[in-house]
Amino acid sequence: MGFFDPLGFAEKADEATLKRYREAEVTHGRVSMLAVIGFLVGEKVEGSSFLFDASISGPAISHPGQVPAGYSAIIIAAIGFAELQRAKTGFVDPSETSFDNPGELNADYYPGDIGFDPLGLKPDDAEELDIMITKELQNGRLAMLAAAGFLAQEAVDGKGILEHFSS
Repeated sequence: MGFFDPLGFAEKADEATLKRYREAEVTHGRVSMLAVIGFLVGEKVEGSSFLFDASISGPAISHPGQVPAGYSAIIIAAIGFAELQRAKTGFVDPSETSFDNPGELNADYYPGDIGFDPLGLKPDDAEELDIMITKELQNGRLAMLAAAGFLAQEAVDGKGILEHFSS
């Protein structure tokens, strides 16, 4: 099939820059996959969840503002901890790199491989791993588009995504 780069981002990029692009793409794809699940599940369990006395309602884009302040701090701390662990795993310590090379990845780090595989799903075979990585990238790209579409749709008409299917 060849190398798909219609906007020419890779033309002037070296290998280290391409690795950073891939790290960003994998990370954003994973967050988007979680966001899409969050949109659908959050709206489906509305009013029946044990969390926050089932008081969170409406379109998913309004849910973060309805979470009590104390819980928001816990969520932000958990996200910060996860990001810190990812940074320690994949990135060179800023004190050990030059100022003109921010965000340098460790030489032995593969973008997205943070060593978290509690279910043992990562294949040992290199060919199977490449297939799984490709699937993750493709699903992540689709999820980025889906999450953007969900956000836009809810912002435009103020209705939840699942409400569109029932009307």
